[in-house]
Amino acid sequence: MKFAVLDFETTGSGSNDEIIQVGLVIIDQFQISDRYTSLVNPGIGIPSSITALTGITDEMVADAPRMDQVVSEMVPLLSDSVLVAHNAGFDLAFLQKALDDHGYFPYDGRVLDTMDALRMLFPGMSSLQLSLACDALDIVHERPHQADSDAEVTALLWLKCMQRLLELPLLTLQRLCTLYQAEANDMGWFLEEIRLFKEAHSSEAVDNAVYFRQFALNVDDWDEEKRERTADEASRLGSNFNDFYDDLRNNLKTKFETYEERESQVIMLQEVEDAFQASRHLMIEAGTGTGKSLGYLIPALYYGMKQDKKIVVSTHTINLQEQLKERDLPLLHDIFPAPFEAAVLKGRSHYLCLRKFEHKINTLDFEYSKEDRLTAGQMLVWLGETETGDEEELHFGNRGPQFWHTVASDADSCLNRSCPWFKKCFYHRARYRANNADAIITNHSLLFTDVRAENRILPAYKHLVIDEAHHFEEVASKHFGIELHYAALVGALLWLYKDSRSGQLSHLRQRLQKHEGELASGWCGVIDKLIPKIVQLKEDWDMLTEQLYQLLAMNNDLGQSEMGQPVLRIKKERLPSIWPTLQGIEQNIYLNLGDLGKQLDKLLLELKEVQEEYEVQSFVTDLGGIGKELSQHKDALHFFMNMPEEGYVYWMEASPHGKAKSLQITSVPIDVSPLLREYFFEPKESIVMTSATLSVNKSFEYTSELLGLKTEEQTKVKTVQLPSPFNYRQQALVVIPRDFPSIKGAGSEAVFVEKLVDSLAEVAVEMNGRMLVLFTSNRMLKAAHAGLKERLEPHGIHVLGQGVDSSNRSKLTRMFQSYPSSVLLGTSSFWEGVDIPGNALSCLAIVRLPFQPPNHPLVEAKIEHIKKMNLNPFMKLSVPQAVIRFKQGFGRLVRTSGDKGIVIIYDTRVIDTSYGKHFLYSLPGPKIEHMPTSQLVSRIKQWMGETGG
Repeated sequence: MKFAVLDFETTGSGSNDEIIQVGLVIIDQFQISDRYTSLVNPGIGIPSSITALTGITDEMVADAPRMDQVVSEMVPLLSDSVLVAHNAGFDLAFLQKALDDHGYFPYDGRVLDTMDALRMLFPGMSSLQLSLACDALDIVHERPHQADSDAEVTALLWLKCMQRLLELPLLTLQRLCTLYQAEANDMGWFLEEIRLFKEAHSSEAVDNAVYFRQFALNVDDWDEEKRERTADEASRLGSNFNDFYDDLRNNLKTKFETYEERESQVIMLQEVEDAFQASRHLMIEAGTGTGKSLGYLIPALYYGMKQDKKIVVSTHTINLQEQLKERDLPLLHDIFPAPFEAAVLKGRSHYLCLRKFEHKINTLDFEYSKEDRLTAGQMLVWLGETETGDEEELHFGNRGPQFWHTVASDADSCLNRSCPWFKKCFYHRARYRANNADAIITNHSLLFTDVRAENRILPAYKHLVIDEAHHFEEVASKHFGIELHYAALVGALLWLYKDSRSGQLSHLRQRLQKHEGELASGWCGVIDKLIPKIVQLKEDWDMLTEQLYQLLAMNNDLGQSEMGQPVLRIKKERLPSIWPTLQGIEQNIYLNLGDLGKQLDKLLLELKEVQEEYEVQSFVTDLGGIGKELSQHKDALHFFMNMPEEGYVYWMEASPHGKAKSLQITSVPIDVSPLLREYFFEPKESIVMTSATLSVNKSFEYTSELLGLKTEEQTKVKTVQLPSPFNYRQQALVVIPRDFPSIKGAGSEAVFVEKLVDSLAEVAVEMNGRMLVLFTSNRMLKAAHAGLKERLEPHGIHVLGQGVDSSNRSKLTRMFQSYPSSVLLGTSSFWEGVDIPGNALSCLAIVRLPFQPPNHPLVEAKIEHIKKMNLNPFMKLSVPQAVIRFKQGFGRLVRTSGDKGIVIIYDTRVIDTSYGKHFLYSLPGPKIEHMPTSQLVSRIKQWMGETGG
């Protein structure tokens, strides 16, 4: 096989753009055999943005050959070659245009894309961007965005892809070929060629794969045996915690020569140990740099192992769960004097259901042909690598998440021990590990799912650590509430029946038709009667959501939600006039869904008796699961439309772009604190709550009340605020431009944005980018983005905006770190959890104090609830909530003891109002100054000079 690996640099991506550089690398017999590269005179000027990206100037191409000469030199190299490129559509379009413009026949050979191959063959690769893909595979990319360098590394990536294919178990390669058999495309041809080569040259190489039901796996059966701790291991833990910690500290010093003990971490270790020993709850605020993960893991593991008690650790984000698993637990395994077991357990939908995946692959039931084949191929390769079956290890393409949803584990369709895959099952493996572990690392979401499942998911436990505890109440609210998205119900209905060829009922009917006799014929008749019901249900659901969306759009309160979506609260005492009509449609849906469920249950009961004879086991299981899912959707919709509970708030929201198809209805309790007391704080012996932001103005009162801990048993809860390990006085300067305009009165937002862009541009030029700007409004972010881009482009400073350049937080953070001179504008998710240590971030700008919109239904309902108690909702709810968010935002700047920087607060309410002091007093002691806007840049320059920043 001969490949021509091609890359172009161009003046842009439009039809009028021209090629300015060509890179071509020939691969023959798995080796690079030839190279061709040339600059090209495009006959037009090169835009400054392209010069900034590629380093190619008008002067450099002035004496370069024209494209007609370059094409004549390229064509012989392309003959009899398969074209390979990174994002091949781009390069192929320019190649065809060049060939056509200069009188050559179009290229009609095969075309392969390294992006598709990388996604399939390296399922865990987090970015397919060329330089990042090279980093992941240890390929040095010296000159990104120059065609010769890009073509060279793309060729090296392609060689890695071919090597990877040849290393795969033959069975996996054969499976990949089967995926593409029905599609006569170039990827299918390529896989077939590699398969034939591998079969012809197969050696007796060691193959560690586990083969089961025609799949190559990386796991054998899981073991139900619990490993008992020996008396010798128990004695190694010492007689008390202090002795044990002394040993641990010595191990740390041996492992890390530069190990320094942190005062705040030592206090935390002792406080957590004391809380467990005294069976009391602890609320402990630990700022960045404390090392709080080890601060609670060490005493929690010690106590659990010593007392033979199960410890559960819960985080808000999967990211932190992964960090504990990948970074902290391996370190503790290294230094602990006795071995321990720690297990990570996530929600069930995070794990692959092998039975569903087998069915999907065997039937080639793909909704989106190209994307689904690629995702299925990616997962076949991944099955030979994964030990956990956790989707977090995969990085999907566009439609990957939809594909995953069809093969994810779920309780309703699980066969448990009857499943042929049971002893290989990833979810049950994770649960058994959790049952046998000393500590279980889980997340808030699963804690509440376990409560709703009557504690059937997690093993029994009495000791709990809640990290990122400032989110606990918010997650409780979501889980004790009820949500229904348009797509959830419509997806379930279409999964049942889409058309005569698609949907589980159509597939079941086809299976039954293969059998003769009255029984099969009768069941086909039942399916024929169910189908019009499903079609009618979808029509009714479409009609109801369309009318609900119209009601939402007429309300026209755009921007109520944080993401700028229209939101409408429904109040029982003031229902819209159309509501009785809508309730009538809902009643029909409720009755018809109930009827569909009963008939489906009856059919499945009969089929269950003969499922093996008729080979319908999978259908019976999956249809049973979808029946339960539809029943839950039916109850959620009925609850929302009839609003039976007084203590709930009901609202709907949608995206202006998705309209009715993005509609979501929500019903949540206004106050979850009684439920938190009932399920957590009363039955559990000891709960440790920790976060960098639990206190407001040095007081824990707000968080205590929010979580339902303000009881007469005040002695059961201890609160601790740890000293910061950083010298904020020297590391951070907070500046407030005291003459900055406010956003009050008509038209003043435009004035505010204009002044903001002026000031941010001046600061960005002084700081050479390295800025994160936090907004509370998407609209304002977009307005500022346009102005800043124009102002900063001549200075070579990139402007990246959330929701403009990308909505993916990780991707934006990576881009920000890879461009040395850049300004990142973020909203909502950027206020916390973003970690950019070092020089990449030296200036943080907070545009507005992060108050929640007071007209958001849940906030509005909480305000009403507080007013009924004759309290001030602004001071009781709005200010504390905003202070905690503000502290999270401030925490983005200083991430290590070597970080230095500036925080600019453009909201003068921090110095102009009586409540402003709560924000400034809650900060961990930085230097705070206010001055006229005109003096900002000179003060920043002076301070960064003083501190060597």
